[in-house]
Amino acid sequence: MKRVLIIAYYWPPTGGSGVQRWLKLSKYLPEYGWQPVVYTPSNPETIAIDHSLEKDIPGDVEVIKRPIAEPYKLYNKLSGRKSESSAGSCAGAINPINSSGKKSPAQRLSLWIRANLFVPDPRIFWVRPSVKYLKHYLASHPVDAIISTGPPHSMHLIALRLHKETGVRWIADFRDPWTKIFYFKHLPMMRCVKRIHSRLEASVVYHADAVVSVTEKITGDLAQICKKGHKFFTIPNGYDEADFAEDTSAGTGHPEPEDKFCLTHTGLLACDGNPENLWRVLGSMCRENKEFCHDFRLRLIGKIDQVVMQSIQENGLEGNTIVMGYVPHREIPSWQKSAAVLILPLRQEPEAAGILTGKFFEYIAARRPVVAIGPTISEMSTALEKTQSGVIFEWEDQDGPRKELERLYQAYRDALHPTVGNQTEIRKYSRKVQAGEISKLLG
Repeated sequence: MKRVLIIAYYWPPTGGSGVQRWLKLSKYLPEYGWQPVVYTPSNPETIAIDHSLEKDIPGDVEVIKRPIAEPYKLYNKLSGRKSESSAGSCAGAINPINSSGKKSPAQRLSLWIRANLFVPDPRIFWVRPSVKYLKHYLASHPVDAIISTGPPHSMHLIALRLHKETGVRWIADFRDPWTKIFYFKHLPMMRCVKRIHSRLEASVVYHADAVVSVTEKITGDLAQICKKGHKFFTIPNGYDEADFAEDTSAGTGHPEPEDKFCLTHTGLLACDGNPENLWRVLGSMCRENKEFCHDFRLRLIGKIDQVVMQSIQENGLEGNTIVMGYVPHREIPSWQKSAAVLILPLRQEPEAAGILTGKFFEYIAARRPVVAIGPTISEMSTALEKTQSGVIFEWEDQDGPRKELERLYQAYRDALHPTVGNQTEIRKYSRKVQAGEISKLLG
């Protein structure tokens, strides 16, 4: 069996969305003849701890954990923020650049430091010791290929240096864009620093033997940097069929629907993804229809920004809302499959048109109707149409979501819990299938 070194910042027991892609792909790569060797920090900053993910690590996967020195503890002290694991900022714990509320002078200073002194990110201090360690390791434990996954993009810089010094084939995997990610434009960054980012990004894209990203838009943007179209590939995020095949209700493989008309959201719900018009629609439906108000529940699983909660309260939905906080990932599919509707608001950023969030693939695997809020001309709208999994409405639209919710509520009243989606199209996003695609790129 060939060996592949995977350089990844996120790995169990770290929870959250960043860990899913390569945890799941590593699970299935051995079926295609590739033995993963994972290199990851032993003490990373974490959004959450989720030990349930450890069950997906195959027993024969070698995991190398090395300590990392990061400036986030100092940042949190300067800015007055809580630790990463308890943060629920608008931009997510690791991107506090557009968190809700005004920033104090200390927060603005710390953000300027983060933007201009830690390039490409605060994990840069791990690059040199990692290269030194891995060169020594590879001398006695050679691998046939290297994969780096970012963000954080410092992981790519580790792989870049190893690739130059060893000549081992290297795949750079972009789970998110680098200079074109939505928050990049919000950073108080000097022009010279922006040029450094662009230069580093170009170096990674140019030297990698293959460049992989999760959407066609990101792939196209990266290909413009290098102009070598033959080495750019799109392998989206996906879902693990095993997560959705587990017996959850008396051997049926499908959970019983909740006894309420439940709209469920799983994952981070940030302030720039707050679907205010959806809350207005639901508030209006509750005021106008007592039966609907009695039947309706809004279930929020994951970290929710305080701005979102305030908006829910302002629309009179607090009594209908269940906030569960972070839930171990292995429990998420049951909640998704038992929902009447899965809601998926994208961020209110232009870049959202080119994004397919990780939760989308679990949503379509759950086979429940999806109501998305975001650009109606986007990667999301195309994927929803192909998989026949739901509909998407523009942010300012209220009539469309209302009519769709009324239709779905009537199905609930008629005791219907129909599955949706084109299974052939949905299965293209299986992690097992995608591991096969990765194996072809590995050579």
